[in-house]
Amino acid sequence: MSQASGHVVDAGLPIDDWAAKQLVAVEAALVAWVPSDAPAGLGQAMRYGVLDGGKRLRPLLVLAAAGAVGGDLQAALRAAVAVELIHAYSLVHDDMPCMDNDVLRRGKPTVHVQYGQAKAMLAGDAMQALAFEVLTPEPTLSATPVMPPALQARLTALLARAAGHAGMAGGQAIDLASIGHTLDEAALRDMHRRKTGALLQASVLMGAACGHTTAAAWQALADYGAAIGLAFQVVDDILDVTQSAAKLGKTAGKDQHHNKPTYVTVLGLQAARRHAQALREQALAALLRADLGPAAALLSQLADKVVEREN
Repeated sequence: MSQASGHVVDAGLPIDDWAAKQLVAVEAALVAWVPSDAPAGLGQAMRYGVLDGGKRLRPLLVLAAAGAVGGDLQAALRAAVAVELIHAYSLVHDDMPCMDNDVLRRGKPTVHVQYGQAKAMLAGDAMQALAFEVLTPEPTLSATPVMPPALQARLTALLARAAGHAGMAGGQAIDLASIGHTLDEAALRDMHRRKTGALLQASVLMGAACGHTTAAAWQALADYGAAIGLAFQVVDDILDVTQSAAKLGKTAGKDQHHNKPTYVTVLGLQAARRHAQALREQALAALLRADLGPAAALLSQLADKVVEREN
């Protein structure tokens, strides 16, 4: 067990028990911080887009990394909520007709189907802004201890860079521009390093930023995050062609339908599966370099979850 600013991380719990405990806290914070009273029904659309669904992998990575380095878990909870808001906003926008034109997400109609395109666009915009509000609480309004300004700035920078042109948004732009084109493995890796990997890596580093690490441990955690970020996308590409929409909670086979390059189309199904396993091994090797001892157990198990998941 790791002690952090008066808060205890139950690192000795089985991963599923630990995750269930953390997700209760994350969901409660989302319920508290995502407004229901935003004007003209905007709050309902925001809450529809982020509450009661999803694997919450990014928040779990934040909290596991924070626990591994003895971080401030109140700060880490804010970071976990912020990264989930960015992820949720990206899904709302990605599902819209001008992007992927998807009608199913997390087992229910997408936000633009439920609320219309204009409100879906605004809900995504508002969730993106709210993420940074959560990271920069006002001293007189915050019910939890206010984070030091330096930590607020560091977390904000990590999240903004992962979400912007060099990360998620840039990767999505490449993805849209690649429809109908052939990409080699290097170009595909670069696209997904940005589109999917950057936010997953940032989740690990935001958790680590809530505590103290050596420069070597920080780089090792960055390498771990990069490896599982790419592994997540490789597995996503595999599941898109091997699982049903009912199992995935979203439309299956949509990448093939839209003629998008994926790890399956570039490498083949079996090679893609081997690549996911190799990325897991890279992630675990990076954790060993981080030299965090037993505190890294949860991060190791999350890497396993990323590669072994079925939806």
